Amino acid sequence: MWCGFGKSSATFAVTCLMTASLVIADTGFAAPQKSYTPQQFREVLRGLGYNVKVTNTALTDQETKKAIREFQTGYKLKPVDGIAGPKTQDFAANIVQILHRNLNAVVRPNPPLPRDHFYGSRTEEVVKEYQKKYQLQETGIANLALRQKLNEEAKTVFSQPTAKPTAKPTAKPTAKPTAKPMSTPMSTPMSTPMSTPMSTPMATPMSTPMATPMSTPMATPTETPMSTPMATPTATPTATP
Repeated sequence: MWCGFGKSSATFAVTCLMTASLVIADTGFAAPQKSYTPQQFREVLRGLGYNVKVTNTALTDQETKKAIREFQTGYKLKPVDGIAGPKTQDFAANIVQILHRNLNAVVRPNPPLPRDHFYGSRTEEVVKEYQKKYQLQETGIANLALRQKLNEEAKTVFSQPTAKPTAKPTAKPTAKPTAKPMSTPMSTPMSTPMSTPMSTPMATPMSTPMATPMSTPMATPTETPMSTPMATPTATPTATP
C-alpha cells in the first residue's frame, strides 16, 4: 500500500498505518484500491485543476501537500492531512474513470479513452476537443466547472438508448395481425359468386331449345305426302277395258 513518502522515519510509517486502518474501517467507501506513482498522482491533481508541477519526486513538498489538502477538503475526505493515502488515491481514481466515461459518451473520441484511472496525454487531448467545441480555453485541464457541465451532457446521452427497446416490440405485433385479415375477405367473396352464376344459366338454355325444334318439323311433312297419292291412281284405270 503506497503512501507517497520519500522518508522512512517512524512517524511517517505510523501515519501510513493509521491511514490504512481508517480506510479499512470505513465501510461506506467501497471503491477498489488504485495505486499511483508520485508522477502519475501529480498528473491527476493537475488534470483535475489543482496547481502542482508534474515531477516524480516524493509527494512531500509544500505545493503538492497543499493541493492534496484542497482535494480532500473539496470532497470531504478525512483526515485533511495533505497525504495521498489509499482513500485519497481511490477517490481521485474514481473521478478520472467517470471523466473518461463521460468524455467517451459526449465527445466520442476515436479510439475511445480507456476506462483506467490515469490522466495522461490522451486524456488531455480529448478534454481539449471538448473545450474547443464550446469555445473554451484549450488547456486540457478538466476542472470542477468543466466536469459538472460534462456530467450533465453525459446524463442526457445515457438516457437516450431507453427508446430502443420500445420500438422493437411495437413494430412486430402491429404489422403481422394487420396483414392476415386483409387476405381472407378478398379471396372468399371473389371466387364463390363468380363461378356459380356464370356456368349454370349459360349451358342449360342454349342446348335444349335448339336441338328439339329443328329435327321434328323437317322429317314429318316431307316423307308422308309423296308416297301415298302417286301409287293409287295409276294402276286402277288400265285393267278394266
